Amino acid sequence: MTEPPKTVRKVLVEVVDARDLLPKDGQGSSSAYVIADFDGQRKRTTTKYRDLNPVWKETFEFTVSDPSNMEFEELEIEVFNDKKFCNGSGRKNHFLGRVKVYGSQFSKRGDEGIVYFPLEKKSVFSWIRGEIGLRICYYDELLEEDQQQPPPPPEKDAPPPQQQDPQKSPAVTMVEEVRVFQVAEHAEFNYHDYHHHQNDHHQQHQNGTHSPPVAIEESPPPVVHVHSEPPPQQPQGPLPEEPPPGLNAPPLHSMETHTHYHPEVRMMQTTRESSGNNRVKIMRRPNGDFTPKVISGRFKSEPTERILPYDLVEPMQYLFIRIVKARGLSQNESPFIKLRTSTHFVRSKPASYRPGDSPGSFEWHQVFALGHNNKTDVQSSDAGIIEISVWDSQSEQFLGGVCLDLSDVPVRDPPDSPLAPQWYRLESGAAADQNSCRVSGDIQLSVWIGTQADDAFPEAWSSDAPYVAHTRSKVYQSPKLWYLRVTVIEAQDLRIASNLPPLTAPEIRVKAQLGFQSAKTRRGSMSNHSTSFQWIEDLIFVAGEPLEESLILLVEDRTNKEALLLGHIIIPVSSIEQRIDERHVASKWFALEGGGDTGGGGGGVNGGSYRGRIHLRLCLEGGYHVLDEAAHVCSDFRPTAKQLWKPAIGVLELGILGARGLLPMKTKGGGKGSTDAYCVAKFGKKWVRTRTITDSFDPRWNEQYTWQVYDPCTVLTIGVFDNWHMFGDMSDDKPDCRIGKIRIRVSTLESNKVYTNSYPLLVLLRTGLKKMGEIELAVRFACPSLLPDTCAAYGQPLLPKMHYLRPLGVAQQEALRGAATRMVSLWLARSEPPLGPEVVRYMLDADSHTWSMRKSKANWFRIVAVLAWAVGLAKWLDDIRRWRNSVTTVLVHALYLVLVWYPDLVVPTGFLYVILIGVWYYRFRPKIPAGMDIRLSQAETVDPDELDEEFDTIPSMKPPEIIRARYDRLRVLAARVQTVLGDFATQGERVQALVSWRDPRATKLFIGVCLAITLILYVVPPKMVAVALGFYYLRHPMFRDPMPPASLNFFRRLPSLSDRLM
Repeated sequence: MTEPPKTVRKVLVEVVDARDLLPKDGQGSSSAYVIADFDGQRKRTTTKYRDLNPVWKETFEFTVSDPSNMEFEELEIEVFNDKKFCNGSGRKNHFLGRVKVYGSQFSKRGDEGIVYFPLEKKSVFSWIRGEIGLRICYYDELLEEDQQQPPPPPEKDAPPPQQQDPQKSPAVTMVEEVRVFQVAEHAEFNYHDYHHHQNDHHQQHQNGTHSPPVAIEESPPPVVHVHSEPPPQQPQGPLPEEPPPGLNAPPLHSMETHTHYHPEVRMMQTTRESSGNNRVKIMRRPNGDFTPKVISGRFKSEPTERILPYDLVEPMQYLFIRIVKARGLSQNESPFIKLRTSTHFVRSKPASYRPGDSPGSFEWHQVFALGHNNKTDVQSSDAGIIEISVWDSQSEQFLGGVCLDLSDVPVRDPPDSPLAPQWYRLESGAAADQNSCRVSGDIQLSVWIGTQADDAFPEAWSSDAPYVAHTRSKVYQSPKLWYLRVTVIEAQDLRIASNLPPLTAPEIRVKAQLGFQSAKTRRGSMSNHSTSFQWIEDLIFVAGEPLEESLILLVEDRTNKEALLLGHIIIPVSSIEQRIDERHVASKWFALEGGGDTGGGGGGVNGGSYRGRIHLRLCLEGGYHVLDEAAHVCSDFRPTAKQLWKPAIGVLELGILGARGLLPMKTKGGGKGSTDAYCVAKFGKKWVRTRTITDSFDPRWNEQYTWQVYDPCTVLTIGVFDNWHMFGDMSDDKPDCRIGKIRIRVSTLESNKVYTNSYPLLVLLRTGLKKMGEIELAVRFACPSLLPDTCAAYGQPLLPKMHYLRPLGVAQQEALRGAATRMVSLWLARSEPPLGPEVVRYMLDADSHTWSMRKSKANWFRIVAVLAWAVGLAKWLDDIRRWRNSVTTVLVHALYLVLVWYPDLVVPTGFLYVILIGVWYYRFRPKIPAGMDIRLSQAETVDPDELDEEFDTIPSMKPPEIIRARYDRLRVLAARVQTVLGDFATQGERVQALVSWRDPRATKLFIGVCLAITLILYVVPPKMVAVALGFYYLRHPMFRDPMPPASLNFFRRLPSLSDRLM
């Protein structure tokens, strides 16, 4: 069978003229030229000298790499003033305006005409005027046989292109912007060869010869392998391919082609397919690279004027089929649906029958989302057919079917309303000849093509995640948490045991319980004039809405070994008063119920008997923020009461693109490694969970989510997990395995800028640090840059007002955080699909307060790094006073004289120095949000025994000899800390000894020196004293004694209290 002739689509752009341009050359005119950019190809017109109405009439020809997506491509026309023709003062080509034209506006050749487009601004502060005339059209050109195979690339030792064998089809292709090079099979490239190809292409461009361009995104020089077919799935995790020595390849990835998406997304993608069916796969970085990298070419870094939904991720096309119901079917038990396309075959659930309907009426209400690709779905003769058939589940009899043409299926783009289902007559087919059942009835369904942005996608049966129960993407909300403050004031008329020993005061305590939380008061003080006990103590709990639990208070007598219950009371939490400020809440008396007898009996309820009363003040605190995360990685600081919330200052958008190179987390049939990964992101009260991509080491989620940002100094947390709950034959107790986690601080993001980066997924195991793969994310913080609300947030308290008016203790707040974490975990476990407690605890850093030698070392080195500036300043001063650099020392002398003689300049000079430091470090500012730092975390050099200790439980389960060794090591570390603390105390005590007369001679000498200094300062002007002291400190080494100065010797001889320690 002969292949159909191949064609290539060309776009012709004629730049006709421009009108009324803005003068930018400083002489009342402009020398304009035009740059046209389309599909990665750039063309430039000639320069028209000093003409505000230039006429070019130049035509450019562009090649369309993907004709089916041409309507989503963007032609960008920019007009500049050429600096070469200015009066000599121009340092750059001034911007005169730009025009963006999408492929949907192109006309077919023969129907085109001149269209004048008004020039647009590049930014708000641009001053632009005028318009430009363009004539744009496209046509399809038939490729001849010899043009379908591009020539091989020139190599150093290779023969010229004329001597190559034209019949040999190359298997490896070197891809470069606007050009394709092909070499023989299994050829290898290096960095120098690649640049050699670039130079050859540049020379051909200057000579006027052009090869047929193929638009590929601009990127740093990579090593590219092109395969005619995608590589087969390996049973183990894909091993990263290492680039050649000396080549630091960027993090590029295997490319896939999707169609029918917004132009903004089209410009930002990196995956394109060349004119053939080859797929491009870029080599990954080695596993040793633990730093985040920019995904080059996928997104623009400049802010866009128009922000569209789902513009941070790659659109993924799906064929949606909604099966609603059927009527008039033949006699059957419970029918089901079979769906068949060229690439998918699925089966629906059995239909349901509603009582009261006609006998042949059944309902499904089920949506299917099948992966769809325009290119791959039209290659065979029957690829464009959708077969929908109805079968009897008991007898497997054919009840009828419908065939739909895929080319007639409409495309639905949000925010379009859902497509209305239609009735289709069931027809008989080949299956009807084998069955005696009569075909009759109608089926109601709707079919459309959409993306993952479709509102039917989250609940649809998806071809890439077939297990619906635990694989759907979901959005969760944390429960609304309150602090419950219970103030126990006093208790009266308690029935105390009368057989107490003489002079023994009863030990009465109050125990409060709220769910799994429990707290006790201290021992009550007994009044001398009555049998009342007083505490006046606050007990604080965490209560979660809908406030269905009850507060239980038990009054216990703990005088003896066994606690005796004197009475109890049950108070529903929903009946407790709520407050949002520090206003006074009235206290109440509550009658105690039940209790035990004086003989220490059980605590059965004795109906109607009076057991005393207790005085309480109860309130639900709405002015606090209930911490469920560690304070340093908190994502929300708003109080519980919604009345106290301030307006949002921006929107945080997260695009979860996918993951690369994940390691196998489980084994399936035949011992094949597999990973079923999903992603969880948490910010504020909102949790999101992507769908689970089954059996893939390189999952592509392409899901986008948004959060309201109320405080920029918050942290977004993203974690990746392996799904174990999706299989029915596996135990529900098996937790989802963690693959890795990253955090992104919102304040480190520039406003309205898209960050598209690849972050390593790192996990610290008992065996050490392990890289589990990489995750690709796109993040944007959409907010006004310097508006008053945004700037004012930096000057406001971090926590709500009640945290400062009535602060909570550190230990108390940490205990409450543990309770809040558990409540959030229990709440999310009740969702469907549930978010497991292991996921919630890992995302909330529930174990961040546990002891770890590694974390202690990391914090110590953080302190050393913070004090490094002081050490550097001391070294610099020592170099100055030692005259290491004579010029610098002389300049310091001059600066010191100026500051002493004009002391008013000291403070402004200090602030100016800080400004210069900030400007200097602007060059070294971080370009991308940082991920996990293994060097800062001391994860590279951690000792295996320290890791084993970090993962040990409390109480420890290790053998006694290991615990003894770790205890001894901890004692050695504590001895060092003890020595350092003693040295600090010694220096402070020596300062106190100057005037404490512990050493009478030293105190007399010190007082005498102080008297002499006082007299000198009264007589000599202070400026002269300052100059003398400064010059004495900076004196030349030839006038300096190498021994310590007398003042330091005097201080070291002062007594301390260390000689009194036992």
